[in-house]
Amino acid sequence: MMKKKIWNGYLIAGLVITSIVLIWIIVGQFYTPYDPTQMTGAKLQAPSAAHLFGTDKFGRDIFSRVMSGAGTTLLVAVATIGIGAVAGTLIGALTGYFGGYVDEVLMRLNDVLTAFPSILLGLVVISILGPGKYNVILALGIVFIPGYARLMRTAFASQREINYIISAQLMGASTARILAIHMLPNTFSTLLPALTIGFNNAVLAEASMSFLGIGVMPPDISLGYMLSESQGMLRTAPWYALSVGTVIAVLVFGVGMIGEGIQRIGKEDL
Repeated sequence: MMKKKIWNGYLIAGLVITSIVLIWIIVGQFYTPYDPTQMTGAKLQAPSAAHLFGTDKFGRDIFSRVMSGAGTTLLVAVATIGIGAVAGTLIGALTGYFGGYVDEVLMRLNDVLTAFPSILLGLVVISILGPGKYNVILALGIVFIPGYARLMRTAFASQREINYIISAQLMGASTARILAIHMLPNTFSTLLPALTIGFNNAVLAEASMSFLGIGVMPPDISLGYMLSESQGMLRTAPWYALSVGTVIAVLVFGVGMIGEGIQRIGKEDL
């Protein structure tokens, strides 16, 4: 009983932390204390009641910029895992259920993508398409596909010989129905923790690419782009990097706690 309370505590704490950050980010897409691009004239002002996170070298309110930019980072992360998880689940379902030549062909293609270091593959796609938030989404989505495909292949393959699947086949159920109605719901325990890990990896990947100047570009702003901006002000305005880094850390920590809670509850059920 005590273990269940501790494990549920991970999930509850993660949901509370993540919900607070997400509400703050969503509000920032409709309202910010200042215009994120407005130059107030008070350059490099330390955090105060008027500017909670201070101002940057152009006099822009950092708190407002973080609220707005975090929305772009959230969009990139959610869209990235959406592409990776949907495409990966489809490939995993087909290879895990059919096996044989379908498995060989699709998984060999998957292995080709896996052979490239993920960051290198992302850089190659970005170098072809160019920087920008939508190109970053596409690049990272492609990078995430192989991991989800291999994970879901194992999940679907483990169910292929279970009696209720064989019964559905004998009753004439279509392949699409078997995969979507009978097998997919039973893979959620595998998929959900992977989604939280993927989300955190996408947030950090976007931050890394934007920090290097090959990710989100103006007029869009993101947490990664702001980290890149802040590196030239570490001595004069350290609060810039600290505030952006703290938001990233809290968001990643909250989602990570959710994933940990789901995994621990899943182990208890076993």
